[in-house]
Amino acid sequence: MKKLTLVASAVMGLLSASAVMAQSTVTLYGLVDAGYNHVTGLKNGSFNGIASGIMEGSRWGLRGTEDIGGGYKAIFTLESRFEADTGSVTNRPASGPQMPARVGATANANLPVGLSGTPAALGAITALDNAIGSNAFGVNLAGNLFDRQAFVGLITPVGAFTLGRQYTPGYLVTAAFDASQTQSSLSAGQVASLPAAFDIRLSNTLRYGIKTGGVTATLMYGAGEVAGNSSAGRFLGAMAMYTGDGFSVGFGHNEKKNEFGQKSLTNNVLGATVNAGPGTVYGQYATIKDDHPSGLSPFFSPSGSLGALAPVFQNAYNQAFKQDARLMHVGYRLTSGVHTVVVAYNRLDDKRAVNADTDSYGATYTYALSKRTNLNAVLTRFNNKGAGQVAPGGGGFLGGVTAAPGTDSTNIAFGIRHTF
Repeated sequence: MKKLTLVASAVMGLLSASAVMAQSTVTLYGLVDAGYNHVTGLKNGSFNGIASGIMEGSRWGLRGTEDIGGGYKAIFTLESRFEADTGSVTNRPASGPQMPARVGATANANLPVGLSGTPAALGAITALDNAIGSNAFGVNLAGNLFDRQAFVGLITPVGAFTLGRQYTPGYLVTAAFDASQTQSSLSAGQVASLPAAFDIRLSNTLRYGIKTGGVTATLMYGAGEVAGNSSAGRFLGAMAMYTGDGFSVGFGHNEKKNEFGQKSLTNNVLGATVNAGPGTVYGQYATIKDDHPSGLSPFFSPSGSLGALAPVFQNAYNQAFKQDARLMHVGYRLTSGVHTVVVAYNRLDDKRAVNADTDSYGATYTYALSKRTNLNAVLTRFNNKGAGQVAPGGGGFLGGVTAAPGTDSTNIAFGIRHTF
């Protein structure tokens, strides 16, 4: 089964290096993925254009290992994203800075009586929505060179220890038990992308990993590095997966505190696969909970335009960005010779009063021209219900939002992907 490809390369970039390396080696690797992308239901109609990352985000990287004897190896990984269509290292959704309508509406409803609904309040909400949408939602908006991965560590006889920017344990489980393997708009996380339902990668982390027999497991600690508050921004995560004869199961947990030390985004993910006929059935169930959203404080400085009302608006936006949802996925993956077909259904069940539910379903097809180059086709339908307003993205970019709550969207994409 190929479901653990991402985990083997991301988690066990630590352990996989131990197989055939001798002395010291450095490897240049990468992936270029680009194609035509069509998305309906957006504010300005349909998007038609060239996009980077139809199936997977384009990237290049360096991996190194040195055998230092006694069963010990030093390793490192430096991995950078890029946009094959523009050459940039950042991207923004096709819907631009537009925020889900429920954000402004919920923020307004949580302002004090006498302020809620006033022209001044609505003007401030419009400005805040634009600022947050422009500066907080996109991919690598800071323009960091090695935004995907940057870590160094040791493989030892009792496991691997790595330090730096790395994938989180909870995300690795949801990736491993996704029939799409996080690729394309059909992947499970696409319906829970704004705000993000999972911390995918985190900086300043220490991770321990072990792989023995059919068991793969990791523990991760992330230092918040906030002066004067040791718990602020702190992250804890763990995961374990077992691969048996024709099946696999796994569980992952992530929990993070925000910049004030309050419990923030927390996930539990349970997944399984089983071989069925010529292919494999995938399934997972994840919980998403965030009562104290992270990263909003920079938009509410008392020295800014809101002045003394900054804490009032920040509280209102905290309410708007809270999360309480369940993510469900079931899919089937079949590879036969040069052909790979994936069909899947995803559901984000929002438990909040706004009830922003989104379902997606569809299929992807991959034709292998060679071991390194393939052609891809994607057809995905997003059904938004209630306050749901998610637009489909791709493996390397966010979709953003549709024109209005309850507006559905269809994604058709064709691309070529080459690995090196």
